[in-house]
Amino acid sequence: MNTVIWYIIPALIMFCCGVYGFITRKNMIAMLISLELMLNAVDINFVVFNRYLFPEQMEGMFFTLFAIAIAAAETALAIAIIINVYRSVKNVDVSGLTKMKF
Repeated sequence: MNTVIWYIIPALIMFCCGVYGFITRKNMIAMLISLELMLNAVDINFVVFNRYLFPEQMEGMFFTLFAIAIAAAETALAIAIIINVYRSVKNVDVSGLTKMKF
């Protein structure tokens, strides 16, 4: 029988890779991919903890489905913002963005 640790370790590695990628990248697309990696690691944790803490219930699965839907909406919104930034600045690096500041 598999234990929880066999599922938590890959989710932890995914989350750490996402945090590292988000902190070190300057490109907004790469930052968005890193953010999605972190959200997928959280989704894995929802499912795993639901499976092992409450095996007869489906709350973790429903939380994961809602998280996937929210991540899809967030990705669409972020890509729209990135396209508008590229149209106005002709660059998608975060370090060069000063035009959107108040």
